[in-house]
Amino acid sequence: MNIVKPESIAVFCLTPGGVALAQQLQTYLPLTCYCSQKLLVPGFVPFNGTFAQTVAQAFGEFSALIVIGATGLTVRVIAPLLKDKTLDPAVVVIDERGQHVISLLSGHVGGANALTRYLAGVLKADPVITTATDVNALAALDMLAVQLDADMLEMRSGVKQVNQMLVSGQPVGLFWDHGSLPEPGAVWPVAQCDTRGFVPVDSLDRLPDGLAALVCVSLRHRLPVLPLPVYKLVPRRVVVGIGCRRATSFQLLIGLLQQQLAKYELDPLALKAIGSISLKADEPALHHLSACCRVPFNVYSVSELQQHEHLFPASEFVRQTTGVGVVSQPVAWLMSKGHLVGDTLKEQGVTITLGVTH
Repeated sequence: MNIVKPESIAVFCLTPGGVALAQQLQTYLPLTCYCSQKLLVPGFVPFNGTFAQTVAQAFGEFSALIVIGATGLTVRVIAPLLKDKTLDPAVVVIDERGQHVISLLSGHVGGANALTRYLAGVLKADPVITTATDVNALAALDMLAVQLDADMLEMRSGVKQVNQMLVSGQPVGLFWDHGSLPEPGAVWPVAQCDTRGFVPVDSLDRLPDGLAALVCVSLRHRLPVLPLPVYKLVPRRVVVGIGCRRATSFQLLIGLLQQQLAKYELDPLALKAIGSISLKADEPALHHLSACCRVPFNVYSVSELQQHEHLFPASEFVRQTTGVGVVSQPVAWLMSKGHLVGDTLKEQGVTITLGVTH
């Protein structure tokens, strides 16, 4: 569950009471606390210009913002900064006496609801949470996506539609496609996820009567055609180790990666990261691939890869060029902690090895 990275929370204090309350919260969480020059105390940071200007700067730098002050003022300050519910940071408002903690923005994906509950517990305050699924003690599709680190096509509209069905009392099925996990016997962490309100579905061949829609948690690129709206939630689990010649084209890399994913029927949305040897840290095509797939690009040193190269067939040419006899396989091995998928693709000077994280 996304409860906001504790090292990435900014607190804004507007009054002496707010400063005192922030100092109290500092004993529970590592916070970056801002206030005016007039209120400055040791360990706090002065506003960079006005309160509004400082919030604007922090909006893109922190995963959560806490304002100890008025809700109306906070709304006016953050309104011009809003972009998208999947991108905006969590925003929580606390009154200076610490009686109410209000989840104002990004309650689910940003983690504001979870942060609100935590802060209310610390302060013995009233948590104010107004998202419909929480009020009705139901799960939410966007929270399930956060818990699974998952993505889906048209996420914004899908979340809106499914959550509306749930709060309206329409039956929404939930199918865990354990068979889509490449390793035999592997299962999704059902018990660790909030599924309140969803109707469990054991098989796509035997759907319960009257379902309004179905959510499928799966890595599969394609699901069977079903007689109802289907929302596929794809956890980010697939990692990719890549070896390539210098100046390999992006078009070749993306084409071969798509080919390898299709071979094992894996949805491209399942990509979690790509990686290569540190010698490729400045390879343009790999950086372009990372940006295009919206995943991190990780690099590993020769010494790190040498520890695992004995597990795979080596090439003396590759060893002379890079210092290690094989690249993509030990990279994928390290990224997946030994859970590789299928065979390594070797084509046109490119090697691609898939792995799956647990």
